[in-house]
Formats: sequence, structure tokens, C-alpha cells
Amino acid sequence: MHIDLNADLGEGGPHDEALLQWVSSANIACGFHAGDAAMMRQSVKWALRHGVAVGAHPGYPDREHFGRLAMSLAPDTVYAQMIYQLGALAAIARAEGAVMAHVKPHGMLYNQAACDAGLADAVARAVKAVDPALRLFGLAGSELITAGRQHGLEVRQEVFVDRGYRADGSLVPRSEAGALIVDEQQALERTLEMVMHRRVRSCDGRWLAIQADTVCLHGDGPHALAFARRLSRAFAEQGIAVTAA
Repeated sequence: MHIDLNADLGEGGPHDEALLQWVSSANIACGFHAGDAAMMRQSVKWALRHGVAVGAHPGYPDREHFGRLAMSLAPDTVYAQMIYQLGALAAIARAEGAVMAHVKPHGMLYNQAACDAGLADAVARAVKAVDPALRLFGLAGSELITAGRQHGLEVRQEVFVDRGYRADGSLVPRSEAGALIVDEQQALERTLEMVMHRRVRSCDGRWLAIQADTVCLHGDGPHALAFARRLSRAFAEQGIAVTAA
């Protein structure tokens, strides 16, 4: 058994390079919600140094709210913004001798595309237009996964180490109780359950079937590195290889 373990990079987090020792895919901010050209280049160089797959992490043009503000943008606008961001990272990656492997939308763009078919289609179309060989990461069972498949993209269904789930498979909004899992042991057990048994307990206590192709590890918490090590070792103990392949 194997699993992809991904982390967001280039957002100003304190553990960016150190986290790359434990993950297999890096989602690099493309300048809209966070990051800039220099940070993108540095992140690509770090990913190359550690043998981690380079991916784009495009978001809404919302630096003030870190890409977490809900927006009502026309699909064609989102399509253009996606191409703009993916093109920037692809060029930087190419200049450094890397190849961009995947795309994972950020924040509110990710959450809205998970349930809005039109927005999901705009995201998937943009990914395909830039490079149809790119993998598209999206919330497991979401509209983004459906749109990616409809456009012939290779999709990776994503689950979250530290987020609560509703009974419909959506994430509990950060503004609500139960959105974040702060207990490390609980997060570890939930992750192994999702990866090994393809299920997660929702916020109302019911078991929810879920497909885990890639696991998101948020790296901006004070104990992120320690938990990354712990999660990696737990996978190894279960015979689960961490790889982007």
C-alpha cells in the first residue's frame, strides 16, 4: 500500500523546507493568496533538493484574507486566473530544471469548487489547457474530482489530517465547532482509518465512506514538524509507503 502526503509551501510558514523531509508532494502558492516570485523559486529549489513532487497551489486574489474569503467570480474569470498562476509556477519550475506535476486549489477556491460544478469545471479546464498531464487534487468525492475526470485528467482524492467532516463528505467550515482536530492522537488515528479502511467518522458520529489518494498535512502549526514525523513513522509501521507516484 502507498499514500501521497502533501503539504502547502511558499505561504510564509516557518517549517517549509523541514517539512519536505516527510512529505512526497508540495503545493506551492502562486502569488494570489500568498507568496511571490522569489518564494516560488525557493520552494521549487527546496522540493528538488528533497525529491518532492512540485505542484501549484492557486487561489483567489485575496492576500488580505489568505484566500479564505468567499467570492462570486465568473467561471471565465477563474479560468483566466488559474492559467495565470499555473503558468507562472510552470515557468519557474522549468527554469530550475523541475516539472510541475499537480495542481491543488487553495482555501475558498478549493472549498467552493468542491460543491459548485461550474466553478469546478473552470478549474479543471484551466488545468487541462496548461498541461493535460497534470494531476488535479480535490476534496474526496467532490465536484472538483468529477470535473477533473470529465476533462480526462488524472485526479487524486484528498483527505485532511486535521479537519472535521460533515455527513455529506464536506469539511466543517472553520467558523464552526469541530472544524479543526487539535488532538494529535485523534488526528493520527483518523488518518490511518481513512487511508487503510477508507472511512472517517463525521461530526454527527456516523461513519462516512471516503477515498484517500493523498493526505494533506498543514505545516503552519507549532507542532507541525513533530506530527509530520509521527505520521510518517505510523505509515511505515503499517507498511504504507509515502510516495507521489
